[in-house]
Amino acid sequence: MSVNKIFILDTNVILHDYRAIYSFMDNDIVIPVTVLEELDNFKKGNNLINFQAREFMRVLDKLVGDVITQEGISLGENKGTLYIEPTPEFSREMENLFNPEKHDHQIIAIADYLHRKHSYDEVILVSKDINVRMKTKAMGMKSQDYQTGKVEVSHFMEGARTFTEQPEEAVAGLYKDADNEGIPLDQFDVNEELTDNQYIILKSSEKSNALACYHAEENLLKQVPKLTAYGITPRNAEQAFAVHALVNSAIQLVSFTGKAGTGKTLLALASALRQHENYKQIFLARPIVPLANREMGYLPGNAQDKINPYMQPLFDNLDVIKHRFPENSIGFEQINQLQESNKLLIEPLAFIRGRTLDKVFFIVDEAQNLTPHEVKTIITRAGEGTKLVFTGDLQQIDSPFLDSQSNGLAYLTDKMKGESVFAHVHLIKGERSYLSELASNLL
Repeated sequence: MSVNKIFILDTNVILHDYRAIYSFMDNDIVIPVTVLEELDNFKKGNNLINFQAREFMRVLDKLVGDVITQEGISLGENKGTLYIEPTPEFSREMENLFNPEKHDHQIIAIADYLHRKHSYDEVILVSKDINVRMKTKAMGMKSQDYQTGKVEVSHFMEGARTFTEQPEEAVAGLYKDADNEGIPLDQFDVNEELTDNQYIILKSSEKSNALACYHAEENLLKQVPKLTAYGITPRNAEQAFAVHALVNSAIQLVSFTGKAGTGKTLLALASALRQHENYKQIFLARPIVPLANREMGYLPGNAQDKINPYMQPLFDNLDVIKHRFPENSIGFEQINQLQESNKLLIEPLAFIRGRTLDKVFFIVDEAQNLTPHEVKTIITRAGEGTKLVFTGDLQQIDSPFLDSQSNGLAYLTDKMKGESVFAHVHLIKGERSYLSELASNLL
């Protein structure tokens, strides 16, 4: 016998996924009137949450038709029923604990009301707000995060796989393969299934080693050389893998994960500059996520002045590359020329959204602060000859309603794994400085 469940959706769930009402199989759904009021405040604007609010209202309008009845609205075949629920009178326990003027508490009050009715086996409040979930559970009720789109991240957070005790002849042959024709996989003792464009480290019993990339169609391992990108030379195996993925024209989509100081953005930008003649433009963008709940409006100055603090880390990476060259050198001057001609743009992601991405090298920094829908929106705008690079640290998420399993960077990396046009590299070792690496590991 199946359990009779009803799910109450918080506003943040709909702003995360406007089709969330279809994600609960044949269970019933409640949208509090309070949520509709909050969504009304998000209708105007050009950010993703504004798009989600508008799209949900359109979906709801089509479902409802002329009138909302007490019997609810069918969500379709093999789906449950949707109810629009007004805020009930607070129970004495709710009144003692919570301020009835707060929207969050009004949503919890609906869960409390339905829980007391006992017409469902389980009443579950779904929210991406941890505080709301904790308050609901404190009332003795069930609450959970929105699970759709969450992925398991451990398998791509371990760095490159290392295979030891490999045949000396095969490892040496791969290392000496000047033409990079590749060595068949069956010549190595690799006891697990590899995915296309997976990077690995091979070590023989005689101390020989080689860096390799697996090519699934040919079932070959090919050598990964340590390439220099516009004055930046890889300092470890993972950085060598990163540059290889960035300069490989067959790989159109790349994701990098890793802690601060591992070189994610620096390598992406340097590799883009190395190939600037192959692209119409280089875009380097990042989402603006204010810290400590402080919006951009509190910053002094005009719009550009407000944006600059968020973009400064990207300009810092560019300065690192520029100062690898003397100021009167071609390499230094070329970067200035690319900026002056708008062939190299560093801008907030919101400024990039909506542009056509034809023959563009597009780097999205801090991608862990994007939702899966935002990442999909960016990728689906890629035209011919475009390369997309997403970088981020899954342990440093600033968005209050995302976590390591639900953010766009993790979702992209999980879903694209094994595709011939995609490669992922997890960078482990910090190379910014000894102090930076020490702090990252100990603090």
